[in-house]
Amino acid sequence: MQLTRCYRPSRMGCYYRASPAWSLCVPDVILRLALPSPLRRLFDYLAPPGVSARDLQPGARLRVPFGRREMIGVLIEISDHSEVPAGKLKPALQLLDLQAPVPPALMRLCQWTAQYYQHSLGDTLSWALPVLLRQGEPAEARQERFWLIAKDARLDDPRLGRAPRQREALKTIAQHPHGVSHQLLSQLQINRDSLQLLQEKGLVRVEVRRLSSPERHANWLAQPELPLNPEQRAAAEAVRAGFDDFNAFLLAGVTGSGKTEVYLQLIRETLEAGKQALVLIPEINLGPQTLARFERRFNARIALLHSAVNDRERLDAWLAARDGEADIIIGTRSALFTPMKRPGLIIIDEEHDASYKQQEGLRYHARDLAVVRAHQENVPIVLGSATPSLESLHNAHSGRYAMLRMNQRAGGAQPPRFLRLDIKSRPLDAGMSPPLQQAITQTLAAGQQVLVFLNRRGFAPTLLCHECGWLSECPRCDARMTVHQRSRELRCHHCGHAERQPSNCPSCNNVDLRPVGAGTERAEERLEILFPDVPVLRVDRDSTSRKEAMTTLFNTVQRGEPCILVGTQMLAKGHHFPRVTLVAILDADGGLFSADFRASERMAQLIVQVAGRAGRAEEPGKVIIQSHLADHPLLVQLTEQGYFAFADQALSERRAAGLPPFCHLALLRAEAHKPGQAEGFLDEACSDAEQLLNELALSGIELLGPVPAPMERRAGRYRAQLLLQGNARAPLHKLLAHWLLVLESLPSGRAVRWSLDVDPIDLF
Repeated sequence: MQLTRCYRPSRMGCYYRASPAWSLCVPDVILRLALPSPLRRLFDYLAPPGVSARDLQPGARLRVPFGRREMIGVLIEISDHSEVPAGKLKPALQLLDLQAPVPPALMRLCQWTAQYYQHSLGDTLSWALPVLLRQGEPAEARQERFWLIAKDARLDDPRLGRAPRQREALKTIAQHPHGVSHQLLSQLQINRDSLQLLQEKGLVRVEVRRLSSPERHANWLAQPELPLNPEQRAAAEAVRAGFDDFNAFLLAGVTGSGKTEVYLQLIRETLEAGKQALVLIPEINLGPQTLARFERRFNARIALLHSAVNDRERLDAWLAARDGEADIIIGTRSALFTPMKRPGLIIIDEEHDASYKQQEGLRYHARDLAVVRAHQENVPIVLGSATPSLESLHNAHSGRYAMLRMNQRAGGAQPPRFLRLDIKSRPLDAGMSPPLQQAITQTLAAGQQVLVFLNRRGFAPTLLCHECGWLSECPRCDARMTVHQRSRELRCHHCGHAERQPSNCPSCNNVDLRPVGAGTERAEERLEILFPDVPVLRVDRDSTSRKEAMTTLFNTVQRGEPCILVGTQMLAKGHHFPRVTLVAILDADGGLFSADFRASERMAQLIVQVAGRAGRAEEPGKVIIQSHLADHPLLVQLTEQGYFAFADQALSERRAAGLPPFCHLALLRAEAHKPGQAEGFLDEACSDAEQLLNELALSGIELLGPVPAPMERRAGRYRAQLLLQGNARAPLHKLLAHWLLVLESLPSGRAVRWSLDVDPIDLF
């Protein structure tokens, strides 16, 4: 018998492949599993003892040994042969599902995702499944325990003579012939230890019941629909006409044009057709607001999925959607992987938002993947935004998406007036000029609300010694630490490092330390001094970290009394503030001179989105943009001609420069503890990529780099990157598929942490 030594990029190093004579001994049933591992391959196992082939379904979970650990893998396929010798094959430990929890549609989506984003299938499935399913919890709807009185139990049982608490508990249980839920014991003041003792005496019994979902309502509408204006009606009818097939629609409606009402009416028609709707939102903080609006409108079963929902609730919502018991699914980007029994419609709200792109692990873009899912499941998808991304606009111009425009604000509200305020040589008070302060005073005097936008949290961007020029720099990053005055801390917003604010300069011991620049804390503090009679509400990550903080803030705003909102981009995302008539943008210059080619697009979107919070009711709105470059062509075009004129100009510039969406990018990032290590690995990777380009005869692909990352040191690691730019998607992906196999086997790759980002939106 001949043995051949074989190597493969795996943790096990080498194995021995037998000649055909040994292969005959391999058992009939080989399970090919996807495991939550970065390795881009499937793993072969034998069936668990006592489990036959007919009990095994693709999509089922199995507990398997993996090195010294145990893992939970998903069965992808059953084979009758394996490259691993029979003696090396291990049996799986346990079959967790007789019915596969991963439906075929979700499996197809995960396989496509893993292939496109060049990611391990096992890790992709791990991202797609709720945490509890990854941990081996049963893929069944929640079951609840109910306590009932035993058949022959009597309250005068002699065993209870000296146990008054047990007798009281039995008496309470006897009053509920259908049983008492275990969750309600504390409310009924029933001692759980007493119940345990009663059970041991045979006086009570426990019954486990599956939680039933509420019955489907005959009439879907809980409140009447709002009348649609001609533009809204035309958009709704266009989508309605494409209900029976895959169609992609870009709903480009100005802020306040009533996109949500169009969504609601399309969802109602989806429900009437007996199908489910999936709605993706960009921000967790929009969840309660969106959920409340949907609950007011529909007699429907609504599932909410995002990272703030606990693991148990998330699994319940996931299973309800899969089994068809949830009619509407609302969630952030990860909710895209929620299976639906009867898919009917997918809606992506604020489709331009960068938060739809996952920036670590599986670096997928939920918007792009949603279009793929809609195509796979043959359902329409609506991408809505007042400021569509240039990629979506390009798709609309090229005929891939149908463009639906809504230029009229709902309810006859007027678009806000823009005023560019040149602040060169003007005195600034916490970033605010005197004309702006005057405008705030007038707005509050009229009984209206003000929104002050500053996309910089904390008190000040840095701390400066007035004597020697020392600056508060992060010891782990190439960045300055932000002053947080309330907590008397210096914090790095890149790595999270925090330290106490010094009272003396660490360099020269001088006490004259000054916060430089303005953040939301500083603006809040100054506004409270200037306007002591009105509430000043700060909305940023620091102020809304506590549960229900956002809801409390917005309840205050919704009361309609004069107040000032100060906040970061969290305020720009889809919130409805009917009484806000003045929006002040304190610093609009940040995106004008950036190394990132997407900076101007993001700045334009942010300005328009924030401006859209003004004048959404009967009062006209005004937007004051403070800038040192008030006559900059980009600002002039945006404020005078609108976002779509800016977008057309930006698209023509991208075409001329050969940048996305007119080319395709992939970014290989690497980071290491020592300087030069990351670049050394990328140098090798670049040489291998050039060799593969020649071997595969691929053209139209450029390799740019390797270069240090714009912020070279972050969280104590030195970072570098290599950019791949291709004219066409197919050759680029062909190169990536071959290249990754080489990268996984590079010895220098073991000393660095590296990742591949397909279609990156951030080059930092």
